[in-house]
Amino acid sequence: MSETTQKHSMLARLGRWLAELILVFVGVYAAFWLNNYQQGKEQAKRRDQILAYLEQRLEDGISSAKSDGAKEEKLIAAFKHSLDAGEMPPLRPFSFSTDYNPADIATLLQSGGIELLDTKTLTVLRQLESTIRGDLSAITHFEKLSDELIAPNLDQDISFFYDPVTKKLRKRFEKYPQALDLVVKLFHDMETTQTDLLRQIQAERQRH
Repeated sequence: MSETTQKHSMLARLGRWLAELILVFVGVYAAFWLNNYQQGKEQAKRRDQILAYLEQRLEDGISSAKSDGAKEEKLIAAFKHSLDAGEMPPLRPFSFSTDYNPADIATLLQSGGIELLDTKTLTVLRQLESTIRGDLSAITHFEKLSDELIAPNLDQDISFFYDPVTKKLRKRFEKYPQALDLVVKLFHDMETTQTDLLRQIQAERQRH
């Protein structure tokens, strides 16, 4: 075999090897691209599901906060009006319940939300949690005092709670109106923070 023939043979083998290498590279790249594309679609679908769930929960929460807050504010206004008029309105046990559960948000984030949601959305979400947790902590404190001082003494004469001369709440009950104000503040904060988060989520859904 001549030197020229040998060179042509080597070049042919090299060409086939390069062609096979390119085919393998293209095949691997295509498979990688397809896998990323499919994962991207799955992540986008998962993100939209999470955002849609949050959007619905927030819309329900805002509606509930407005309705319950208005009712509570009306009752508190009536109590304060009587108190300011020199009357001695009866105290009721201080109790508060809400369907807010921080575990719901934690579960959502652990199930993939923390990787899929925008940083700004997560920031607003954490601000909402922080605000509501703080309000609930203060309300829990007053609930404990109510359980100790008000609930066990509801059968007492009104003078147990008020000084009959000044018609003012006795010292150990003087923070009762403040506790009522906290309830109104909680509903207001829930409405405000949930509205902020809802706007952010709607903006994120539009971007994606």
